Amino acid sequence: MERDELECFLILAEELHFGRTAVRMRLSRARVSQLIQRLERRLGAPLFERTSRSVTLTELGERFRDEVEPHHRAIERILARTAAAARGIGGTLRVGFSASLTGEIAMRAVDALRADHPELSVEICEMSFTDPFTQLRDRYYDVQFMELPVREDDLGKSATLLTEPRLLAIAGDHPLAERPWITMDDLAEVPLVRIEGNVPDYRRETQSPGRAPGGREIPRGPGVTSLQEALMLVAGGKGALLTGAHTATHQPRPGIAYLHVIDAPPVRYGLTWRADERTAAVDAFAERLTADIAKTAPDLVPLAA
Repeated sequence: MERDELECFLILAEELHFGRTAVRMRLSRARVSQLIQRLERRLGAPLFERTSRSVTLTELGERFRDEVEPHHRAIERILARTAAAARGIGGTLRVGFSASLTGEIAMRAVDALRADHPELSVEICEMSFTDPFTQLRDRYYDVQFMELPVREDDLGKSATLLTEPRLLAIAGDHPLAERPWITMDDLAEVPLVRIEGNVPDYRRETQSPGRAPGGREIPRGPGVTSLQEALMLVAGGKGALLTGAHTATHQPRPGIAYLHVIDAPPVRYGLTWRADERTAAVDAFAERLTADIAKTAPDLVPLAA
């Protein structure tokens, strides 16, 4: 049995969609179908029921997934740990960042890391806005510099490395925009846009809480899949967005006012990585990142062990 057959089966069993599976595996839909068909022929029975509208696991497919998945993941972790130990500080480190602020800081750390370790190849890219953890779990990234909290049991996370005030982006002609600042209770007066996608509930509640501290319900605004889409809707008066203070300077737009939410918890940033695969390269990046933040941010908190 080929490794790519098992990987394809497990991803399709999670996504239940051939197109999304193809994107995650960086293959064509036809190749995904071939791998699944080859595995089904090898096993002698269908693992999925397919219609023009849906893909579901058969009873045999469910049993096969439940038995295979923990062993497959364990082998993946062993391979990754062994490869990392063999490379030491070499190889390739893939860094994801969540916003323009984290991207700027991460880039400086990456430049310093490349200068100190020319044998290490470092790639850096903006991570998914709507699915914060899948790319990390799929090893598209080795470490991510992103908003906290992170409460995933299979992921390691640092302490808070950086904080910034939380602002409300709101249409410039909204009555709230005339105020010098607002409180969390004022959020009940405007719908908050929501991030769509594979976002855990605890992160969704941080970004768009359902109730104000005083108990009033906060209206639900439209769903968005990117920051630019969110700001476009805000400027059009369709809702408001809770965001970090850097957005006001990094993403200025006509028709948007930014208000300090004086009693909102700050936006916190830190690192996250696969819990069983923290490598020497990840540690080296964390050290460079921490050193860079220490020069510019007095609210730095030491990296957790």
